[in-house]
Amino acid sequence: MNLQQRIHILAELGNYMKGATDEWLFVRQRAAESNNWFIPGFIDLAINNITEQYLDKNKLTEWLNGYLVSDLPAVQKKVGIVMAGNIPLVGFHDFLCVFVSGHSQLIKPSSSDSVLITHLAEKMAEWYPETRSYISFAEQLKNCDAYIATGSNNSARYFNYYFGKYPHIIRRNRTSVAILQGNESSGELNNLADDIQQYFGLGCRNVTKIYVPEGYDFVPLLEALRRYSYFMDGHKYKHNYDYHLAAQIINNRYYMTNGSIVLVEDPSPYSPISQLHYEFYRGRESVINSLKTEEIQCIAGSGYVPFGKTQCPGLSEYADGADTLKFLVSL
Repeated sequence: MNLQQRIHILAELGNYMKGATDEWLFVRQRAAESNNWFIPGFIDLAINNITEQYLDKNKLTEWLNGYLVSDLPAVQKKVGIVMAGNIPLVGFHDFLCVFVSGHSQLIKPSSSDSVLITHLAEKMAEWYPETRSYISFAEQLKNCDAYIATGSNNSARYFNYYFGKYPHIIRRNRTSVAILQGNESSGELNNLADDIQQYFGLGCRNVTKIYVPEGYDFVPLLEALRRYSYFMDGHKYKHNYDYHLAAQIINNRYYMTNGSIVLVEDPSPYSPISQLHYEFYRGRESVINSLKTEEIQCIAGSGYVPFGKTQCPGLSEYADGADTLKFLVSL
């Protein structure tokens, strides 16, 4: 398949994902049943972001114009992909990059997120049987020429051990933060609530810490976050909330809550499910200088990613800042 054919197949996949065939609806239901964190609304959100940002033919073409992607690589390589499973279809961008590059891929999907990606690969093979030579799945990734692996800081050590001698991209823990000025509108705070709570806060692009000016009034933000109070109907989220609230009470720490999320002053950019960290600042520059770039995926706020858009990355917004397509083209 030449490059234009690969782009055409991806655009066709996007049209399929936008649709509501009985088969596709059934697969989405199975994905929700296989993982209690993958509620239907968040599966729909992930699918919508992928079809709008990744599988639009014009956006694909414009993105690829910045790279020397040939119809066929001089030597086709086999790329092993270890996918994460924290949010629905979180590994789709790697899948897309390898496919459009013309290399073949051997995928180890996460057990938490295997239903959707395997179905989409099967649909591509159903429409275009030649894609079977480009996409396959396995529990163990062996005899690959390069690797892309995403996981925790702990699993990254194992990835380095096994894949370090090959060309590789290995991703570790990351999170996102927001810098508030204190004059945000109710609409902006509602959008920030999305950045914090979409996907239950499990994604690396979820805001897990906010930086606020001294004297900041937290009440409007807590009110905006009430839109997600329905999370308490799910036992997994409620268990996290109850546990972290109890921890603050037992340790006699100051906290704020609206009944479904706990706000705690804490220097760590990482906060657990149902908890949001905050820190006061005097100058925005001091915040930027304090951030460890290897820990931060994106920053939300004025002059950075607009509130409400952290979960809508474009094709060129690569995880961990590692240009995946440039890596693949250079193999």
